[in-house]
Amino acid sequence: MHEKFDAKALLATLTELPGVYRMLDAAGQVLYVGKAKNLKKRVASYFRENHPSPRIALMVAQIARVETSTTRSEAEALLLENNLIKSLSPRYNILFRDDKSYPYIVITHDKFPRLGFYRGNTDRKSDYFGPYPSSLAVRESVNLLQRMFRLRTCENSVFNNRSRPCLLHQIKRCSGPCVDLVAPEVYAQDVQMAAMFLQGRQQEVIGRLSQAMDQAASELAFEQAAVYRDQIQSLRQVQDKQYVESSKGEDVDIVVVVEEGGMLCVNLAMVRGGRHLGDKTQFPSNAADSSPDEVLCAFLNQHYLAHPIPMRIYLNRAVPDGELGNVLAELAGRPVPLVEPRLTMQKMWVEMAEQNAKLAILARRNVISRQEHRLESLQEVLSLDVEEGKETRIECFDISHTQGESTVASCVVYQGNGMRKSDYRRFNIQGIQPGDDYAAIRQVVLRRYAKVASGDSVAPALILIDGGKGQVGSALSALEELGLAHLPMLGVAKGEARKPGLEMLVFADAREPVQLAAEHPALHLIQEIRDEAHRFAISGHRAQRSKTRRTSRLEEIAGIGAKRRKALITHFGGLQGISNAGIDQLTAVPGISRELAETIYTALH
Repeated sequence: MHEKFDAKALLATLTELPGVYRMLDAAGQVLYVGKAKNLKKRVASYFRENHPSPRIALMVAQIARVETSTTRSEAEALLLENNLIKSLSPRYNILFRDDKSYPYIVITHDKFPRLGFYRGNTDRKSDYFGPYPSSLAVRESVNLLQRMFRLRTCENSVFNNRSRPCLLHQIKRCSGPCVDLVAPEVYAQDVQMAAMFLQGRQQEVIGRLSQAMDQAASELAFEQAAVYRDQIQSLRQVQDKQYVESSKGEDVDIVVVVEEGGMLCVNLAMVRGGRHLGDKTQFPSNAADSSPDEVLCAFLNQHYLAHPIPMRIYLNRAVPDGELGNVLAELAGRPVPLVEPRLTMQKMWVEMAEQNAKLAILARRNVISRQEHRLESLQEVLSLDVEEGKETRIECFDISHTQGESTVASCVVYQGNGMRKSDYRRFNIQGIQPGDDYAAIRQVVLRRYAKVASGDSVAPALILIDGGKGQVGSALSALEELGLAHLPMLGVAKGEARKPGLEMLVFADAREPVQLAAEHPALHLIQEIRDEAHRFAISGHRAQRSKTRRTSRLEEIAGIGAKRRKALITHFGGLQGISNAGIDQLTAVPGISRELAETIYTALH
């Protein structure tokens, strides 16, 4: 316990109400954020003589101040705790990557509803099914539904402007509602069947299809009966393949925590409508010396504040926090059992999740081992001095433009045996001669390292520049201006015919360029970081260029202001849709007269 901190005086002032506590060190940095049903009892538990967790004992020794905030309930405390953890990133809190973007399958409420992939906030304008553990799981399910029920997947901007059926109709993946090849009531039945399938009511779907097939056959509509027959066969094949399917059609999550070789992994598997949709592994941050129980509770707390809570959650170990189920129930507005499996099917789900977690740990360990070998080779080749116990941070810059248009610079970061995407930055380059890569590199280096010079940001152990002697010289002049010329810097010049493995390493000092062997692990690491900088720069440039081109051509047309431009883009989905539209279709947009439609059509053709 910190010698200047009086725990007894603090505990005498604490309430027994629920709330959140923040533990701070002498410098005012937040060490830990926690929630409590009873603040006094929970905080007091940290100041016992022999703490069972070395990690928490180390934290307690640094406490200089404790701040508390009371709430009306433990659920409110959980929400506040999660918000504070996200904003403060305390050193001793177990953190999981905040992945809010789990995908869904969407069925819209249009006259002919669209089936599709969706990621984002849900609303009442469509029906959403999921969430799914990955985009691959969604796309596989959408493809399956297309084969069975032939629902459209095209956007409204395409659907509303079709004059003939597309390729999907020809390969029997769509019934062609865009050109009235299917009656609205028949299409509505297909939509209903697809929704029932997604809800886990497969047997009911098969029953309805069987009745429809028999009726079609009795009416001598043999072609339609064959369609129903094929749908039934597809459904039965799905059931045969879904060996992990539950006949109850339930929505449950399976959450397991596995520890192997000092590495902890949480695996989340999802069952929706009785169908096992796959799983997703996550590795916690700040979890050194943490127990599996602590990691499991941290995941459940953080994950279910941001995502829908299923009817039941199966775990591979009992939850030590007995109040967690009550908190989730309060958030969901219904009981949420947190249970270990009892039935054979449930046990199989948990065993599968554990096995996948073990495989993920093995794969991560192999990646870390390979990356450590690459990094050691790079440090040896470049004679880099890295402070012991500190992660090597490498920052790489690249410039992307199209003949000087929409110049964008990227800065990507490698640290801790992998790319640190949260530290990536893009810079829109302005005020230079178009196409001047040297000036662009100089500008981005000045802008990035001005914060390092002022002490507001950390300096990297190595700076990589995607370019040769000219780009390195421009970057060096920027560093000299900032007083940071001592930072190690290396240019990566493309080899002959831009062939990978022939890159030249260009130094900022007077040393001669070096060409490493194509199989050298240090070169592999440099290539990985350089390629990521290139990808990040190109994606930013394309987005910037697309934005500019999408609006500029419309802005050049007399009579098209911001309001009409927005209406056109909303109606047709973008400039391409507007270009493909005829004069009569353009006049259907509110505010577009026939004369103006003719002007737009002429300008875009």
